[in-house]
Amino acid sequence: MGKRINTAVWSEKYKRWQINVQKDGQRRSFYSSTRGRTGQRECNAKADAWLDDGVVAGQRVSKLWEKYLQRCKNTTSLSNYKNVAGIGENYILPKIGHLKIDRITEGNLQNIIDDAYKHGSFKKDNTQHRPKQLPLSRKTLMKIKSEIVSFIKWCRVKERATSLNPESLTIPDGARYKGKTILQPDSLSKLFSIDTTIQNHQRVFDQYIYAYRFQVSSGLRPGELLGLRIGDIQSNGTIQIRRSINAQGEETQGKNQNAIRAFTMNPLSQQAYEQQLALLKKSGIDCTDETPFFQITNQHTYLHRWSRYQEANDIPHISLYELRHTFVSIAKHLPAGMVKPLVGHSQDMDTFGQYGHELTGESQEIARAVGTLFQTLLEK
Repeated sequence: MGKRINTAVWSEKYKRWQINVQKDGQRRSFYSSTRGRTGQRECNAKADAWLDDGVVAGQRVSKLWEKYLQRCKNTTSLSNYKNVAGIGENYILPKIGHLKIDRITEGNLQNIIDDAYKHGSFKKDNTQHRPKQLPLSRKTLMKIKSEIVSFIKWCRVKERATSLNPESLTIPDGARYKGKTILQPDSLSKLFSIDTTIQNHQRVFDQYIYAYRFQVSSGLRPGELLGLRIGDIQSNGTIQIRRSINAQGEETQGKNQNAIRAFTMNPLSQQAYEQQLALLKKSGIDCTDETPFFQITNQHTYLHRWSRYQEANDIPHISLYELRHTFVSIAKHLPAGMVKPLVGHSQDMDTFGQYGHELTGESQEIARAVGTLFQTLLEK
C-alpha cells in the first residue's frame, strides 16, 4: 500500500481533518469533516487510495533489481553496469532483496546506508572484496545512496511497483572523503629526471616515461591519456580531449559532459609531447591522425608499468589517478577559473569555484602559469 510519512491533522479553523501527500511530483490534499479518530482514519484512507492507484504491489525487490540491472546493462557502459551490479550485490540485495517492494520504507533504505558506513559489504563470505578501510568514505556512501534513489524511482515510475519517494536519505555525519596521495617534490623531480626502469633485473629505458610525465603535467585522467590520438594535438599546442578508454577497454566520451574539452599544453607537457612524438618516429610507428599517441594497450598494462617504475626509482606508491591529483594540487595556487577547464570539472564541483568563458589568449596564459608552478617545484 502507499507509504505515508505523515498523518491527517485536525484544523480547528475549518473544522476538518486534512492530509497533504505527494506522488510522482504531484501534490494532493484530502479532507474529512467527520470528527474524532474515525474522520482521521477516513482522511488517511483517501490519501492511501490515491497513492496506491496504479501500483502493482507484491513484487520482490530481488526480481525488480534483476530487471533494473538489465536496463543498466542495455543503456550504460560496461564499467557503469559493473559498478551498479556491485552496489546491489554488496549493499542493497543482502538487506532488502528478500522483501516485497511495497513493504519497503524509507527507514529500510536509510539503514542500508548507515550500516554500510560502519560495516562495509553485507554480502556473506565477501572477505576478498570487503573494503580495506572502514568506515566507508563519504564518496562511496554517496554512490550507494544515489543508486538506491535511482532504483526506487525506476520501480515507482517505470514499474508502478511502489509509491515510495525517498527524498530524505542522508549520509552519516561521521563520513569523510578519504585523503589522496600525491607525488611530493622529490618524487616529482625523479620522474622528470629519470627515464629508466628495472626489467628482468636490468635497468632499461621505460617506453611509457613520457606518458607519466605528460599525465602529471596536464592533469589528464588515465582513460583520457589512453584515448589521446595524434590528430587530437594541434600544431599550436592545443589539445582536444575527445574520448576516453575505460578499464574495460571501451571507448567513451569521458566521465561527464565537461570531459570533452580543449586546452593549451604548458612547457612540461609540450616537452613530453615532443619527446613521445620523436619516440614514435624512431620506433617506426606510422603517425597518422588516428594513431594512439602513447601506444598503451590498456589501463591494466599502464598501471603495471607505472608501478614498476615507482619501485625501480624508490618513489612512494601512488595510483595513476593520483597523478591527476598531483596536477590539481600543484595548480591549486592558480585562480579557479584557470584550473576547471584544464581538468574537466563542472562549475559546481569543488575544484575551487565557478569559472567563466575563456578570453582570447587566456589558454596560453594558463599554460605559462602552470609551467611556472612545475618549474618552481623541480628547481627545489
